[in-house]
Amino acid sequence: MSAASPIEPPADCALCPRLAAFRAENAETYPDYFNAPAPTFGDDKAKLLIVGLAPGLHGANKTGRPFTGDYAGDLLYATLEKFGFSNGRYDARADDGLILRRAAITNAVRCVPPQNKPLTAEIYACRPFLINQIDAMRSLKAVLCLGRISHDSTLKTLGMKAKEAPFAHGARHEVPGREIVLFDSYHCSRYNTNTGRLTTEMFEDVFAAIRTHTG
Repeated sequence: MSAASPIEPPADCALCPRLAAFRAENAETYPDYFNAPAPTFGDDKAKLLIVGLAPGLHGANKTGRPFTGDYAGDLLYATLEKFGFSNGRYDARADDGLILRRAAITNAVRCVPPQNKPLTAEIYACRPFLINQIDAMRSLKAVLCLGRISHDSTLKTLGMKAKEAPFAHGARHEVPGREIVLFDSYHCSRYNTNTGRLTTEMFEDVFAAIRTHTG
């Protein structure tokens, strides 16, 4: 990957003024936090790429690793372990020694947004990093989108239209011109699991389908 096609934004990325300002504010409030765009975590030769929405304020923005330190990570990493996509014990810390196997995790927006709600322009500004990430993954067979916003951004990344692949939990979509299948799941957030919108069994069913597809 050339310098002209970066996979990761710089630590001081200024593409989104609102997010840059929020990072600076958080750096003052939480000086021990990572407070930078959260880089992709996982295997360079991954067959599975998981795409979330954005770092959580006290999750990836704190630890510097996607889905690490917040509630959503508890379910995600437990499921990755169950289906053989990780080695080691998840302990909600970036230095817990956990290693992903044949999998990687990233976000549609790499910086934490206020109220966990990125603006459309911010999703658009960050999309080139996701495009470059996917293009660089030569072994990729499956992309799992956690939530509708992740799904919509990933569709645009892959050059697909919403009507070609409507979001639905458990849905799978062939990607034209690529040997990739797009899988959908409700986001593994505390709200979704507490309300029963997403159960552990529902989440595991999606991973079972992914495991069958990726081998």
